[in-house]
Amino acid sequence: MRPPRRSHARALLSVALATALGALAPASPAQNNLNATSLPTLGDTAREDLSPVLERRLGEEIMRDIKRDHDFLDDDPILEYLNEFGSGLVASYPGARGETNADYYFFAVRDPMLNAFALPGGFIAVHSALLLAAQSESELASVMSHEIGHVAQRHIARMLGQQKQDALIPLAAMILAALASKGGSDAAIGVFMGGQGLQIQRQLNFSRDAEREADRIGFQIMGAGGYDTSGMVAFFGRMQAASRVYSDLMPAYLRSHPLTSERISDIQARIREIPYRQRVDSLEFHLVRARARVLQDESTQGRVEAAAFFDAQLTQQSRQQQAGAQYGLAYLALKKGELAKAQGWLDKARGTMRPAEGAVFSTGQASSDGAAMFASMALEIKLAAGQPASVKQQALKDAEQAHLRYPLSRGIARQYADAMIVNGKLDDAARFLRDQAQLYREEPKLHELLAKTYAAQGKIALQHLALAESYALSGGMLAALDQLTIARKASDASFYDMAVIDARERELQARRREEMKDAKK
Repeated sequence: MRPPRRSHARALLSVALATALGALAPASPAQNNLNATSLPTLGDTAREDLSPVLERRLGEEIMRDIKRDHDFLDDDPILEYLNEFGSGLVASYPGARGETNADYYFFAVRDPMLNAFALPGGFIAVHSALLLAAQSESELASVMSHEIGHVAQRHIARMLGQQKQDALIPLAAMILAALASKGGSDAAIGVFMGGQGLQIQRQLNFSRDAEREADRIGFQIMGAGGYDTSGMVAFFGRMQAASRVYSDLMPAYLRSHPLTSERISDIQARIREIPYRQRVDSLEFHLVRARARVLQDESTQGRVEAAAFFDAQLTQQSRQQQAGAQYGLAYLALKKGELAKAQGWLDKARGTMRPAEGAVFSTGQASSDGAAMFASMALEIKLAAGQPASVKQQALKDAEQAHLRYPLSRGIARQYADAMIVNGKLDDAARFLRDQAQLYREEPKLHELLAKTYAAQGKIALQHLALAESYALSGGMLAALDQLTIARKASDASFYDMAVIDARERELQARRREEMKDAKK
């Protein structure tokens, strides 16, 4: 595990945005009629002070910083699972997108504290520790539904709008604190407290109401999505225990919202009004948690502890638990470069679930076989460094089939491109990636792979043009402009390439001037 001060800084970020789970405050049972569709709002003070466009831009700016952080879990299977899971919750409840028709993005960060938080504009984070602590998808749904409630009701925008001219002080302080935490010093805490001192009481008063509203909406989203609402009680119990463990690390205003037995009792009272509904977890839930466990702590000791956990999990009677453990051991072996061992454990995981394919449970919910995640892991193993040419050739065939079967999987699409590159199918890779970049214009990894392809082809100008696009999409405007300068000087830059470079440079310079202008406001 990393030192607690790093986690502390991230916890401060989540709390300041008024979305920390530690401040959950359930509403009364009477307020949680599952069929209710009209909910009281907290006012419209934000509309003039923080427009939906600015709200989204703030979220995007913060996300660019988060994505550059080592603790952002940039893992395709985890990201795809969270976004499919979260999107299902949003789709199940009319009005979940709110008045701004929020475009949600769900992600995970490596952090040992049980927490989740929402950013302006619909970006929702789950801490890796929370993902591991959730023992069912219903428990995970209770967390993510609550955060969706914050976004739907624009709690952050309203908080900032309520503060008027001081609106951006707390948010700016949080961004600075998150950046300062990278240096591993207690300076981050000082930056945070300095910025918060101006408006802390007003935020606290607002947060209590916002948490009640988000909790009420979250409860309704859970029910609409078909999840077992009793999972909220189980999760609150673990949150209560965690708040005692971490109480000495949390700021005083978070400790003013402890998870009390009375609050858990309130949730239980609401649950009694809702018919019990059994929910079968997907296999992907167990596979994603296995990946998160491996990525949570990649030190030698961390891997030893993960292996011991998976060994113990193998003794469980549930096939899903066993397959999750086998998948986790395969991922551990892959991380250590033990490719044959990784393939062996993956084959065992597939075999464990094979009898359940197509099975139907008494609830009427079809069993999940985790096929897409198994296929992605198989490609990871076949494309790993050190594999012989014959295995890489098979990877290309497998990747093509996987992409045809799972065309919406962004991770598998990039694995297909990578398989073409490592097998020398450079022209095919370039065509495929250009088409993908047209379809998914906001995906910097596609341009990174394009740059890799062009470099292998010896196309220097196009290589640096692609890198410029990747950096621009990641928020590195100066780096993007530098890449355009290098592309212009390349000996193979054609007349057409020069025209593209000039046009793109004008666009990026205009965008940079606009950003600098906004920063001065």
